[in-house]
Amino acid sequence: MICGDSVSGTNSLKNTSGTIVLAGAGKMGGAMLSGWLAQGLDARHVAVIEPQPSEEIRAHLAKGVRHNPSPQDCGTVAAFMVALKPQAFREAGPVLKPYVDATTLVVSIMAGTTMASLSEVLGGHVVRAMPNTPAAIGRGITVAVAAKDVSATQRDVADGLLRATGSVEWVTEEGLIDAVTAVSGSGPAYVFLLAEELARAGVAAGLPEELATKLARETVAGSGELLHRSELSAATLRQNVTSPAGTTAAALEVLMGKDGLQSLMTRAVAAATRRSKELAK
Repeated sequence: MICGDSVSGTNSLKNTSGTIVLAGAGKMGGAMLSGWLAQGLDARHVAVIEPQPSEEIRAHLAKGVRHNPSPQDCGTVAAFMVALKPQAFREAGPVLKPYVDATTLVVSIMAGTTMASLSEVLGGHVVRAMPNTPAAIGRGITVAVAAKDVSATQRDVADGLLRATGSVEWVTEEGLIDAVTAVSGSGPAYVFLLAEELARAGVAAGLPEELATKLARETVAGSGELLHRSELSAATLRQNVTSPAGTTAAALEVLMGKDGLQSLMTRAVAAATRRSKELAK
């Protein structure tokens, strides 16, 4: 069940009191950190736990973000975000646990890591979220679910942290996160594969590789932007491109035929959903 999204989270981010601790500053964690600072969060109120910070993270450290402080030096932790690789989480647990007490808001963006596992390893009040890689340019989509003991204020803080990299939707059932992971979490890879294969097909049709690659890249990017800006459904936009008995219609007969894109995408999302559930075991 979807319980709607909040619009106050980003506005409250810069007013958050206490320290925001980020455990793991890889691509997604780094995107979150960049988003927070861009939204006006004071760098001095952020701490990063990361053994090998990238050049981008080092630039943020130069602005005042604290690096690997002790739990005591962090003071009051307003939120503890976990952005580690899921397979490294339990091993890192003993190092991370001292930063969290019974009242701490814990926000996880790790795939396949359940709220039960987060509570077992860290404790605190848990929010589980699944962002996607367009977060790196502020165009991500995140879906989140909160444990029953998360307060309205904590949910607002979590919303602000997540909304700094794009839009946020909230659900009430944790089981939906596996399907979310399969659709939006893994979805960018499907789109990139489309661009990759469209370029390859262009080469097979006789286009120079460089031109085919540019045509595919710009077509996918431009179509995505049109879909983003338009109030029309994807189906309507597709129909608007398709003239009866034309070239597009000929291609769509293949893509929408038996064992076409609908069947492939259904199977692909189902496979990703199953794998997400397996990772949670």
